[in-house]
Amino acid sequence: MMNIAVLSGKGGTGKTFVSCNLASAVGKSAYIDCDVEEPNGHLFFKPTEVCSGDVCVKIPQIIEDKCDHCRKCTDFCHFNALAFIKEKPMLFRGICHSCGGCKIVCPNHAIVEKDYPVGAIHTGKHRSVIVKTGVMNMGEESGVPIIRELLKDLPCKDNIIDCPPGSACTAMESIKEADYCVIVAEPSIFGVHNFQMVYELVKILKKPFGVVINKVTDQDNPMEDLCRKLRLPVLERIPFDRDIAAHNAAGNIAYETSEKAREIFDRLYAKISEVAK
Repeated sequence: MMNIAVLSGKGGTGKTFVSCNLASAVGKSAYIDCDVEEPNGHLFFKPTEVCSGDVCVKIPQIIEDKCDHCRKCTDFCHFNALAFIKEKPMLFRGICHSCGGCKIVCPNHAIVEKDYPVGAIHTGKHRSVIVKTGVMNMGEESGVPIIRELLKDLPCKDNIIDCPPGSACTAMESIKEADYCVIVAEPSIFGVHNFQMVYELVKILKKPFGVVINKVTDQDNPMEDLCRKLRLPVLERIPFDRDIAAHNAAGNIAYETSEKAREIFDRLYAKISEVAK
């Protein structure tokens, strides 16, 4: 079993393009879209037989006639999600971490927990690929609970995890179960800057990784220079190719419609399989 996480320092580098086509190259696999704020892998896979389910977190609810205002719950909560204002208990749900500690320390059993929906997971199929998509509800502060649910009981031997861009908590959560990370970067000075954020992240978490440089032209390539300087493994250099771009822009999985893309992603998967052993 191999869980391959695909990351990028920012949106627009081609992370989802690489993730979707890599999942197709694997064949019998699962594509897990953890970019829960802006999931778009499903636009390419167009999955069928989709089933959906809510993702909920536990939030405290105070039974006021049982509460004697002892404030043990507020003293416990280091996130300041609970407060008493004019002797009335208040919950600031957006900063509650759903740890359940306030319920445990309450001596009067005045706190119960209720389910609060923060998003949903949609699961469908495209040929031999299982497509799991996490969607965060509008206005929610964190997609971490949805990502945790997405990564429970991964369905296939090989799973491609399309991570959120950047290096925030959601990206960290997405690569926890990864056996290998692929960092997608652009061949520019800005590409180098954005690459360095996720490069530091995978180093901190001690994840093996390789680099895919996307949109490569015959012009200067600072990303290639950085990889050479730091001796980082470059798994693939995907050319800035109008034919591949046209297939992608049409909403197709390029691997299925372009012979050139098929060669690139077959080669990429073979290299990952070799180095991740």
